[in-house]
Amino acid sequence: MSEKLSGYKYKTPITIRFSDIDAVGHVNNAIYLTYFEEARLKYWREAIEWDISKSGVIVGRSEVNYLKPITLNDEIACYVRTTRIGNSSFDIMHVLVKLTEHGEEICTTGKTVCISYDYRANKSVSIPHTERARLIEFDEPGLILNTN
Repeated sequence: MSEKLSGYKYKTPITIRFSDIDAVGHVNNAIYLTYFEEARLKYWREAIEWDISKSGVIVGRSEVNYLKPITLNDEIACYVRTTRIGNSSFDIMHVLVKLTEHGEEICTTGKTVCISYDYRANKSVSIPHTERARLIEFDEPGLILNTN
C-alpha cells in the first residue's frame, strides 16, 4: 500500500518502550494498534478538539499493513487523518514512519473504522455537528463524505 504523506496535516511522535519489543528484537505486531490509538487520541484532542468524554467514540474495526519492522532504537512518528465520514461512522488512516538520516520511511499503515457512540444509551449515534465540521475542515481535500 502506497500512502502519500503530503495529504496528512497531523503527525505526532511515538515513544517505543522496551516492553513493546518481542523476542526477535522488533516491535510486537499487536503494539501497532496501541501506537495507532495513541496517535488517534492526540489527533482528536489537538487537531479536532473532540471531547470524547461528552461524545464517545468506539472502534468498529482495525486493519494493519506491516511493511517494515520497527526496532527499539528507531525514532518513529504517526501520521493521522480522517478519510471517510458517514452518518455515525468514520474512517481514520494511520501511517507509522521511521525517521532516518535520509528522511521518513513508511513502516506500517492502518485503517480504523470509528463509531460515534452514546455510552449512556449504549448505542451508536450521529457524529456531533461540531466534530463533523472540524473533521471536514481539517482533512479536506480528499475526504469522502457519505450523504446517506
